[in-house]
Amino acid sequence: METASFQGLIDVILFIIIFYYVMKFLARLFLPVIAKKVVEKASQQFHQQQQNYQNQNTTQNQTNQKPKERKIVGDYVDFEEIE
Repeated sequence: METASFQGLIDVILFIIIFYYVMKFLARLFLPVIAKKVVEKASQQFHQQQQNYQNQNTTQNQTNQKPKERKIVGDYVDFEEIE
């Protein structure tokens, strides 16, 4: 069984620091590219949904073009206030 040593502690701390800076460097390289692709994909999906909605609206408007029937209720009577 190994025991903890000062050298092992230094190695672990050094490994953590190196790992942190490597990940920070890689994030600066790749995150803008990944974010750009995500935004482009979301924009494309939004435009596709908008186009589907417009197509659906136009087909509904074409099928609902029959005129509405108006009910003839009667003559209009103008009431005057009596004091």
